[in-house]
Amino acid sequence: MNPDTSPEQLLGQAVDLASLIDYQDQAVVSRTLLKKETGTVTLFAFDAGQELSEHTTPFDALVQVVDGEAEIIIAGESLHPTAGQMVVMPANKPHAVKAPKRFKMMLVMIRS
Repeated sequence: MNPDTSPEQLLGQAVDLASLIDYQDQAVVSRTLLKKETGTVTLFAFDAGQELSEHTTPFDALVQVVDGEAEIIIAGESLHPTAGQMVVMPANKPHAVKAPKRFKMMLVMIRS
């Protein structure tokens, strides 16, 4: 699969997540894979030094690192998940995502 594959083409397929999004210099790139009223699944590719600044959400969110290593800060505690590891970011707690090096992640947000 390549980054130009549409979400509809993913249905019923075994997919290598990391191949669905490319890195861009000095940027955070995102690609929505599923978007429903009840939640979203989004891929992100972070170039080194990029980040999502601290914020809160009213829903739990699951981060699955698919390439590299992330820094995820939840209520002041720093975690460093690597490819194959996940972190659940709890609702209503401040969190941020940073890229000490390039990494890719899948974010699953369920709204309920």
